[in-house]
Amino acid sequence: MAILKPFRGLRPVAELAQQVVSPPYDVLDSEEARQLTAKNRYSFLRVTKAEVDLPSDIDVHSPQVYRQARQTLQQLMRDGILLQDEQPCFYIYKQQMGDHCQVGLVAAASVAEYQQNIIKKHELTRPDKEQDRVDHITATEAQTGAVFLTYHADRRINRLIADGMKAEPVYDFTTEDGIGHTLYVVSDPAKIQAIEEAFAQINFLYIADGHHRSAAAGRVADACKGNNPNHTGQEEYNTFLTVVFPHDMMYIMDYNRVVTDLNGLSPAEFLERAAEKFTLVPSCGGAVKPGKPHAFGLYLNHGWYELAAKPGTFAADHPVECLDVSILQNNLLHPVLGIEDPRTDQRIHFVGGIRGMAELERLVDSGKYALAFALYPTSIEQLMAIADAGQIMPPKSTWFEPKLRDAMVVHLTPLAEYLHRNKE
Repeated sequence: MAILKPFRGLRPVAELAQQVVSPPYDVLDSEEARQLTAKNRYSFLRVTKAEVDLPSDIDVHSPQVYRQARQTLQQLMRDGILLQDEQPCFYIYKQQMGDHCQVGLVAAASVAEYQQNIIKKHELTRPDKEQDRVDHITATEAQTGAVFLTYHADRRINRLIADGMKAEPVYDFTTEDGIGHTLYVVSDPAKIQAIEEAFAQINFLYIADGHHRSAAAGRVADACKGNNPNHTGQEEYNTFLTVVFPHDMMYIMDYNRVVTDLNGLSPAEFLERAAEKFTLVPSCGGAVKPGKPHAFGLYLNHGWYELAAKPGTFAADHPVECLDVSILQNNLLHPVLGIEDPRTDQRIHFVGGIRGMAELERLVDSGKYALAFALYPTSIEQLMAIADAGQIMPPKSTWFEPKLRDAMVVHLTPLAEYLHRNKE
């Protein structure tokens, strides 16, 4: 069963919501965040990237940054910019990006179910990024960024969510990137119970994005449990902030690659090596955006090529090896370009599909990169199949859009008494 609970959300006052909500902490660097907060003092980036209010040369993982995040969050609450709902609620979060609409439930998910793999994973986490989220949660006593979950779409849940959207939204605005954000509050006890019972019939949830946030919540919960002789399992630290979407609303874009050099090969030699595992045809019509699985676009020397993986060059029945990111890595990036581990190799970089094909051309034409690869998007069904098989996806396999905005709803998790530290 999938345990989702209502909680007393901390939210911006309606008249400032559009100014407060911010892009996720991990899609901006510090300088970009400084530029945004310089123009908007209410931006929640001052909590999620608190270094913006400290000297520019500060280590972003220093204790001072996390203390600053705590102080800013508390100031926003004292000033009445963020207010906590009086009773536990569910929240319905609708996003509109062009013709694409997705509607998810904002809820508190179970740490225990995450640890028991009822909430399934498909990525490895990096210790440094995981520790960053642990430090941020413990300093702020809040979960400020939601974990993006999905589940096999269910008609009963669809009806309940649609019913919740009959109410007047508390927020309805469009951010500077053209994406619409609408939030509804579900406070009626009968409706809350119906939603809980409907999700209890869902066998598994799947992490789409947010492996570090969920892993960090689990570590914090374990620490609190170990220090709480009266642990009941009902404490707020036993849950983590999530937005849960049905799988048929998920939109995954291509996640493309650029490489700095040809590993000592000339362009002609590289194309000859690539042709061993791929059919290769020069494009006469400009940029090559793949229209089907196992097809790729290659940009090299101001020209595009169409690539297609030859039959027999990959394991078509293996959930990971049949991914286009695996085919490219195993048949070209590693054996030809010498990129053994794309997680750590500094010669390869990744470009979200939201930036378009022109960005790939720009990066290569700048001289900073030698070539670019355009990929067909991984499907949500592939992601779920890999999680079901207990496998791990290659790095940078999925780029979800639209991104969830931080501070639409924040989950407060009182921790000080369990972690044996004094509030500041």
